[in-house]
Amino acid sequence: MPDHTVPQPAVEHTGNDPMKTETIIARLTHWFRQRPNSLEFWELILTDERLLFCFVGESYRSLLLRADMGERDRAAIADLPPDDIETFDERNFTVPLEAVEKLRLVTGTRLRRARLVVGWQAGDDVESDEWTLYQSRTADSQRELVTELESDPRLEDVDITVETPRFPRL
Repeated sequence: MPDHTVPQPAVEHTGNDPMKTETIIARLTHWFRQRPNSLEFWELILTDERLLFCFVGESYRSLLLRADMGERDRAAIADLPPDDIETFDERNFTVPLEAVEKLRLVTGTRLRRARLVVGWQAGDDVESDEWTLYQSRTADSQRELVTELESDPRLEDVDITVETPRFPRL
């Protein structure tokens, strides 16, 4: 007998209130942030309420201290709901969707990695800031995903752009 149930969107219940739901809009994966002595690996989860920054690993510049590039923790959070992702690591933080001002993707070339610039304004628990993240070599292009976000009505107040480098063949 065929199953005639309608598939449901990716909706997670938040907190103790079963009536309040949070929908994942996009997962921006395989990004890292350059620090003076290390590379921090981050996943960004965009929901209809907030932008979650999830720390998934760190690799130090010394060859003796190299980590697994965040792959183990990326796999661990792949199917978690937003509330569990938020508490996955103490370095994780969230930015309310209303505070997100900018999401700019500069596509990569053969010689340069893709860049994602995320900017947000100050809020109750968050200071204003802007992060530049770089995409790892093992990641898929996320150009189509960010392009789709440009037309999402929930993100109409966010400046979302996709740029191509001046010399894209390099």
